[in-house]
Amino acid sequence: MPSLKRIISGVLVIGALSGTAAFAQPTQSNTLSISAAFEFTSLDPSKNGFVYSRMQVLETLLDVDDSGLLMPALAERWEVSEDAKSWSFHLREGVRFHDGASMDADSVVNSLSLAQAKHGALRNAPIESIQALDRNMVVIHLSRPYTLLGAVLANYANGILSPAAYGKDGEVLALSATGPYQLYQFAPPHKLVVEKFDGYWGKKASIPYASYLTGHRTESRVLQARSGQVDIVFGLDPASLPSLKRLPSLDLYSNAIPRTIVLKVNSGHPFLKEVSARQALSLAINRQGIANGILRTPNAEAEQLMPASLSNWHLDGMSVRRGAQEVSAEDLLASLGWKKNAKGQLERDGKRFELTLITYADRPELTTVATAIQAQWQAIGITTKVEVTNSSAIPMGHQDGSLEVALIARNYGFIADPLGVMLSDFGSNGGGDWGAMNWNNAELSQLLLSLEHTSDPKQYREIAQRSAQLIYNERPMIPVTFYVQQTSVNKRVKGFRFDPFERSFFLNEMEFVKP
Repeated sequence: MPSLKRIISGVLVIGALSGTAAFAQPTQSNTLSISAAFEFTSLDPSKNGFVYSRMQVLETLLDVDDSGLLMPALAERWEVSEDAKSWSFHLREGVRFHDGASMDADSVVNSLSLAQAKHGALRNAPIESIQALDRNMVVIHLSRPYTLLGAVLANYANGILSPAAYGKDGEVLALSATGPYQLYQFAPPHKLVVEKFDGYWGKKASIPYASYLTGHRTESRVLQARSGQVDIVFGLDPASLPSLKRLPSLDLYSNAIPRTIVLKVNSGHPFLKEVSARQALSLAINRQGIANGILRTPNAEAEQLMPASLSNWHLDGMSVRRGAQEVSAEDLLASLGWKKNAKGQLERDGKRFELTLITYADRPELTTVATAIQAQWQAIGITTKVEVTNSSAIPMGHQDGSLEVALIARNYGFIADPLGVMLSDFGSNGGGDWGAMNWNNAELSQLLLSLEHTSDPKQYREIAQRSAQLIYNERPMIPVTFYVQQTSVNKRVKGFRFDPFERSFFLNEMEFVKP
C-alpha cells in the first residue's frame, strides 16, 4: 500500500511506492502537463478508469491497436476453445504492482470478479466463472459464445489492481496498478499527477512526472496551449486552429475518433419508409461544406458509420463524392411521386414534405450542423423544423414513435469492438433507442447474431463488412461527419502519437527535447 505523505486542503499526495525511487518533487521542467475536458471523481476504474488508463497508471489483460484489433498486454497470449465458451489467458511473468506485490492469476481473478460485480460491460457478459488455473493462467468460462469478451476485457473499467488496493467491500482505496506511471497526487475533480514507475515490466518512462488538468472551457485550453502553460492540450476548438498554427512553439494534430455525427431516421414515417427517400436525404447533405465550413475539420465527412480505426466495420474505398452516373436527390424524390409546388416545396398526394429534426445542446456543434442540414434540405424542397431539446428526448421519441429525425453523436468505440453497439442499434427488435427506428433487415440481424460466436478473424471481418454494406445501402442511419480530436503539442516534447480509441496518452514513449 502507498504511504501517505500529506493531506493539504483535501488533496491526497502519495509518497514513493516500494521498489521505486522517488524524485524530489514535480516541477515545470520535469513534468509533462496535459489538459483535457473530462473530470474524474473516483479511484475506481469502473467509474473513472479512462483517466488512469490514459495516464498509463492502469493496464488491462488485453490491449487494442490503432485498427481496433486485440493485442497482448498483461496477458502475453490467449486461446479460445473450439466451442468459443472458454478463454484461457497466459499472464506475463515478472509484472509487479506499484505497491511491490507480484501480479499473478489470483490477483487478476480478484480484480475481474470485483469488476464483474460493478456497473459495466463485464457485468453483462455471459460469464459462468473466472478461475486461476495456476499461478500464470486465468480461464474464463462462458454460458454461450461471446466474441466481445476480448474487447470488454480491454476496457479500462476492467483494469487489474493489486489485492491490497481494495477495501473489504470491493471499494478501491489505492490505485496500485501495473503501468509505467504510478499515482503521485490525486486532487479530484480537476488535477492528477503521476510519477514514473521504475519497476515497470515494459518500456520504462523517461519523463519523471506527468500532470492531468481538467478544463471545461475550450477558450481556457486554447490559452493554455498558446501561452505554453500546458504541453499537450486535447479537445481544441477547430476555430482556434488557424491562429495556433502560426505559433512556432506548437505542433497541431487532427485525428479521427470512433464517434460519428449521424441522423437517426424514423424509417416507418410515411415520407421516409422508402429506401430511395432516405438515400435522397443523404445525397442532399453537403458533408464537405459541413466539415470544412462549420466544424473546420477537413476530411471529416462521413458516408458510413465507422471510421478507418474500426477496420473490420469500415468499408475501404468508400467515397463521399457522387459518381457521374449516380442519380440526384431530386431525381430520387421525383421517382417517388414528389413534385415541387409554386413555392418550391415538395408535395405528394396533397401533403408537403415536412420533417421535424431534433437535436440536443450537450454538444453545441450539433445545433450548428442541424441548421446547415435544414438549409440543404430546404434547397431540394424539404421543409425542416429544427428543435433543440434534451438528449433524453431521443430515446423517448423512439419509444413513443413520435421521433421523425434526430441528429446525434454516436460513440462506436466505447469498447474497441463495436458489435455490442451494433446489436443494440440494429437488432432484430427494429432498432434501439440510439440506433435504427422502425427498420429491420433479417439478413443483418442474422449476421450480427452470428458475430457473437465467430472467433475466426477473417470470417469475422467478412461478416462485419457485409453488415456495414447493408446499412450503407439502406440508410436507416445517415452519417454526416466523423469526430476529429484536435490536439496541440508543445515542441519541447517529442514522441507524441495519438490513440484513436483514447485508451492511452503513450507517456512512456515521449521525451523532453534537450535545450
